[in-house]
Amino acid sequence: MSVFGIFGVENASRIIYYGLHALQHRGQEAAGIVTFREDGTATRVRSLGLVSEVFNASNIRSLEGDRGIGSVRYANIKKGGSGNIAPLLFSHKTGDFSIAGDGSLVNSEQLIDFLENKGCLFQSGSDSEILAYLIRKDTNRPRIFRIIDALNMMEGGFAFLILTKNRIYACRDKYGIKPMVLGKLGNGYVVASESCAFDLIGASFIRDIEPGEIVTIDGDGIRSRKYSRFQKHKLCAMEYIYYARPDSDMDGCNVHAYRKESGRRLWRECPADADIVVGVPDSSLSAAMGYAEESGLPYEMGLIKNKYIGRTFIQPSQDMRERGVKLKLSAVRSIVNGKRVALIDDSIVRGTTSLKIIKLLREAGATEVHVRIASPMMKYPCYYGVDTTTSEELLCSSCTLEEACRVIGADSLGYLSPESTVASCPGRCELCLACFTGEYPTSLYRHAESEE
Repeated sequence: MSVFGIFGVENASRIIYYGLHALQHRGQEAAGIVTFREDGTATRVRSLGLVSEVFNASNIRSLEGDRGIGSVRYANIKKGGSGNIAPLLFSHKTGDFSIAGDGSLVNSEQLIDFLENKGCLFQSGSDSEILAYLIRKDTNRPRIFRIIDALNMMEGGFAFLILTKNRIYACRDKYGIKPMVLGKLGNGYVVASESCAFDLIGASFIRDIEPGEIVTIDGDGIRSRKYSRFQKHKLCAMEYIYYARPDSDMDGCNVHAYRKESGRRLWRECPADADIVVGVPDSSLSAAMGYAEESGLPYEMGLIKNKYIGRTFIQPSQDMRERGVKLKLSAVRSIVNGKRVALIDDSIVRGTTSLKIIKLLREAGATEVHVRIASPMMKYPCYYGVDTTTSEELLCSSCTLEEACRVIGADSLGYLSPESTVASCPGRCELCLACFTGEYPTSLYRHAESEE
C-alpha cells in the first residue's frame, strides 16, 4: 500500500495521478484520489484496478482543487473489495475530511470494540475508518489535538494522510515501521510513501517524516509536532529488501545501494560453487549485482520478466499468485543451458514461487541451481501490513534450512544473516526484523494470544 498527498499546487489531481503511477509497485488491486475544491467540497474517484485503469482524462478533470490525497493498495483476503479502497471520505458537522493509510494496526479489534460501544457503525475493514471515528468522537477541541489523542491510541505500523478543506496532516507511526517522505513542488508541498514519486513530478526532497511525527501542511507552510515522546527507527526491513523501488531513499539510505551491499555480504556468508549469477527480476537484481561483483562470477540475465505482469507476492490470493508466476517469468535458455546457476532472490515467503523459478531454470538446461536469499529466513508472521499474518503461510516457519532446500528443489540454499541485514544500511543500527527473528517492536494484543 502507499499514500501520496499534495497541497498548494494547481491541478493537484494530475500530479497525484503521476505520483501514484510511481508508487504502483506498492499495490495493484485498487487506486483512488480525493481533492477539495475552493468552496470546501470534496470530490473523489476510486475503483478496483491499476492507476491507468481507474483514472482517465474525464474523471481526472472532475477532481478539482490544489490539494488532495491518493492511494494505491493491495489487499489480503480479509480487507479486499471496493468498500476498502482508499482514500475514505467522511462527512461531519465540523467539515468533511478524507483519510488514506499504509500499514496495519495490531490493536484494531480493541479499538473497534471501544468505538462500537460508543455507537459507531463500521462500513469497511480499513484502519482509516478507525482513525476517522477516533478523531470525530470529541469535537470540542481543535482537530490537531484530536488527531494526537487518536494516534496515541493506535498501535502498529502506519503512515496516514488526513485531508481537510484547509490542510493535510501527515502522520507516521512512532516506531518508524512505515516510511513517509516530505517534498517541495513549486510553492506547494508533497508527501509520499517513497521518494521515487518526487522524481517523476519534479519535486525536491526535503526530508523523511520522523517516527511519531505529525507534519501539518496548509496555507501558512509546514509545521511539525511530535505526538509521542517514544520514538524508534524500526523501519520495516522488507521495505529495503522487497517493497521499495531501487531509486528511492528511505531514512537516509538508498534502496539500490542497500540491496547491492546485501548481495556482497551474502557472498561472504554463503558462497556458491557456480558458473553464473542470475537475479530474480526486479527487486533482486541489485543484490545479484553485488553478489556477482564480490564473487567475481559473471552476472547474467538468465530470467526475463514480462513487464505487463504485476508483482506476484502482492496478489490477493494464492491461486492468483501461482498463475502470475507462470505468466511473469521466462528463462533464457542460451544463457543458463549447461551452467551452474547461483540464483539470487530477495526472500522466500511461501516457497511456491521459488519452486517454479527453479523448475524454469532446469527446463532451460541449468545443470545446478544454488539459491541464495538476500534476507534471513522468514519464520514469523507480520502484523504491520505485509500479507503474512499466519505462520502456516511461511515455508521456513516449520522447515529447517535443509528441508526448505528440498521443498523448493534447489541444489543448495543459503540466507543472509540478521546482522548483515541491518549492517547493509550504513549508519543504521535498527530495523524491524520481526518476520525473521520474532522480535516485534510493538505489543501484539490478541495476535500474541492466538499464537500461544
